[in-house]
Amino acid sequence: MYDRFDFRDLFVLDLANNHQGSIEHGLAIIRSCGEIARKNKVRAGLKFQFRQLDSFIHPSHREHSDNKHIPRFLSTRLDLDHYQRLIDEVRAQGMIAICTPFDEASVPVILEMGFDIIKVASCSSTDWPLIEAVAAANRPVIFSTGGIEIEQIDDLVSFIAHRNIDAALMHCVSIYPAPEDKLNLANIGMLRARYPKLVIGWSTHESPDDTAPIQMAVALGAGMFERHVGIATDDIALNAYSSNPDQLDRWMQALARAKRMLGDFQRGKPDPDEVASLHGLQRGVYAKRELEPNTPLSPDDVYFAMPCLEGQLHSGAFNTGTVLSSALMPDAPLMVAEASLPAPPKVRILKKAVHEVKAMLNLAGIELGPEFEVEYSHHDGIDNFRKTGVVIINCINREYCKKILIQLPGQSHPWHFHRRKEETFQVLWGEMQVEIDGRVKALGPGDTALVLPGVWHRFWTQAGVIFEEISTTHYNNDSVYKAPEINEMRRDQRKTVVDHWGRFQLNGDA
Repeated sequence: MYDRFDFRDLFVLDLANNHQGSIEHGLAIIRSCGEIARKNKVRAGLKFQFRQLDSFIHPSHREHSDNKHIPRFLSTRLDLDHYQRLIDEVRAQGMIAICTPFDEASVPVILEMGFDIIKVASCSSTDWPLIEAVAAANRPVIFSTGGIEIEQIDDLVSFIAHRNIDAALMHCVSIYPAPEDKLNLANIGMLRARYPKLVIGWSTHESPDDTAPIQMAVALGAGMFERHVGIATDDIALNAYSSNPDQLDRWMQALARAKRMLGDFQRGKPDPDEVASLHGLQRGVYAKRELEPNTPLSPDDVYFAMPCLEGQLHSGAFNTGTVLSSALMPDAPLMVAEASLPAPPKVRILKKAVHEVKAMLNLAGIELGPEFEVEYSHHDGIDNFRKTGVVIINCINREYCKKILIQLPGQSHPWHFHRRKEETFQVLWGEMQVEIDGRVKALGPGDTALVLPGVWHRFWTQAGVIFEEISTTHYNNDSVYKAPEINEMRRDQRKTVVDHWGRFQLNGDA
């Protein structure tokens, strides 16, 4: 089975012409890069640049040219046998072999020499004859985007999708070296949002001593990194945008440090040290007067003050109706072990779910107008809403109907069918599974599932999902459930229906 190439956390080290036309100098650069990659435990690729110079350069410019690049290309020329020695050393150092072709004639040479990845340079990102040749090569491709407009990047991404190319994009500023006010690092976040299916990298040309940009690039979500590399000698000066071995090492270390500081995108459980630190700043619950046991407490019976002792109830956990198991004297701390907290009203389960649903909609970038109706479906009771439940936002119900359904992680909806309604589900965000007439289908963003009238179905999610239901007209009591006890329920027993989010309707103990 063919697997997609994984561009994430790939370091592209661009040799370019820094080999200076010397095989020994090129080998020294490759060996130093391999050593630094191993030291920093990164997956690195060494990148070459190919031009078939006899056809690439116009005849009238081969001897004398006012183009500053052409003399450089000619003076650093290597034959294919020399390049093969360099490629063999790349593989011996445990690195990936990458090459940038600047003309169509270089593409078959790249294939013949067995390069793993093709890189399209920024200057070639609108060179469609070359891009067509690269696409036909059937290799993973990295496209740099320096100096082109967003509409041109749109064209490139559309081409990638149509040709089903394994590809990634590099945000790049093609100024050598690039000043900090030209880096436009925020473009990384924009490109990630615009093309969420592609890895977005950062191809860097700023001063090699400046490690702040790479750390910012990581924070903005760059998933791949490129840097020109070389070695200075008594006879060879390194250009202002290429890293020597020490600079490359510091660059990789700075990137690793940025990742450590970033941590996880998902917010997990607080660190125990953090919890302990905050506990020292919390207020504890103390008796305002002598309190009798087995008597429900009100706010008039207690006060809140520092410190909150170990095992003491803190101010945020106190609820009216808390009952003590033993008497308390004035100013005594109310300990958790001596307090029986009242059970929260069932409706609080739905109120808490509202907060999570709103956050999911925000994360998915889905806006709602000010007028809509919300159904909280709880066919196994409100107590079990987090297991069996769905939030339904009723948008339109005419000859056609549109709803937005949100399920929190771990929720399911039971077996049922509709007597009259035909419906289509389309996932907007997250993932879900739907079982239709005994066949299970996994759905992700953009996927659809058709449910005809009279067909048994159910759905559930592990990680959370937001999906649209587009259907014919909705009718109350049109659903038939497999569980007899659900069919015997009144509609208001299995659904809580409110206007908007029900801010003033979700009250009481219901």
